[in-house]
Amino acid sequence: MTTEQELSVDRLIDDPRTRIVVCCGSGGVGKTTTAAAIGLRAAERGRRTVVLTIDPARRLAQSMGLTELDNTPRPVKGVTGPDGPDGPGELHAMMLDMKRTFDEVVIAHADPERARAILENPFYQSLSAGFAGTQEYMAMEKLGQLRATGAWDLIVVDTPPSRSALDFLDAPSRLGSFLDGRIIRVLMAPAKVGGRGAMKFLNVGVGMVTGTLGKIFGSQLLTDLQTFVAAMDSMFGGFRERADRTYQLLKAEGTAFLVVAAPERDALREAAYFVDRLAADEMPLAGLVLNRVHGTGAPQLSAERAHAAAQSLEENGAEHEPGQADADVLAAGLLRLHAERMEVMVRERRTRDRFVSVYPDVPIVEVPALAGDVHDLDGLRLIGHRLGGTAED
Repeated sequence: MTTEQELSVDRLIDDPRTRIVVCCGSGGVGKTTTAAAIGLRAAERGRRTVVLTIDPARRLAQSMGLTELDNTPRPVKGVTGPDGPDGPGELHAMMLDMKRTFDEVVIAHADPERARAILENPFYQSLSAGFAGTQEYMAMEKLGQLRATGAWDLIVVDTPPSRSALDFLDAPSRLGSFLDGRIIRVLMAPAKVGGRGAMKFLNVGVGMVTGTLGKIFGSQLLTDLQTFVAAMDSMFGGFRERADRTYQLLKAEGTAFLVVAAPERDALREAAYFVDRLAADEMPLAGLVLNRVHGTGAPQLSAERAHAAAQSLEENGAEHEPGQADADVLAAGLLRLHAERMEVMVRERRTRDRFVSVYPDVPIVEVPALAGDVHDLDGLRLIGHRLGGTAED
């Protein structure tokens, strides 16, 4: 017999101490919709909220009635707080622009001449657009920027799909190791040594780390790289320092991680990975949002009984008048659909119970499956109501 705790999303977002909610989970489980619904519900319950998405999908903008999202928070119209449209609650949304955020960091932390030299450097352009870990690091930068402004009561972060959703936890060490002072000295060494050996070292050693240097060939690579390192030298420590601060912010009181999953074996296996990783990093896990849980209006009619009743109607249908026979066929079809739904429900319950047996202390809230996709604020409100444990407000 397993026991479980119920997750109260409303209690979480109503608590003024909660300042950051991070939604993570595998792809295709409704994570982006969940983040948007939480953001909208928090805003309509009186909090100034911004939703930051790192997911390249455009569904968040569409569901909020925005034509596009970019690196600047945009107000979402149609949000009605507890005191009406002029109440304290408000909602903004934005999508991380990795390169623009990197550019903003350079501009903010370098004098104009050095900033221009960095932005125009070919190596920097490759780094800012495609270095492994840059997106996650810049997500940390943007989260830190949003938090530092003090403009928001609550920041909701929608992370990328699959396990890469937790890569931003590694961002300080991954990018920081590249920007480490010892590495900088190694990169500068070829300028003093020169020759084929140095270039071979660059191509093999650095190329294995970045994966981007293959785009730049010949002697120009060394020149671009040295110019980049020289221009960035005074900024390297700041990258690590800011990332470490944001990392500590994620671990602090006021941050809550929500793992989003569907009641399916693979999705809950991924959810288990997230739960274990968050525990290992001592990140504050608020609970599990179990999305798209199937239900029925006739739970007392089991799949076996429904199948038996459908078979009886089909076998006896030939003995009835044409009109009645058609009705029997229709009824049998509905019974079989109900039986299939009950079988899905049983399978989902077993999968869920297996998760609960391993993680009995992880609070869970179930969100019933909807008939269609969420594409507007009303749909997000419905999801928010169900996250809060009610069908209607």
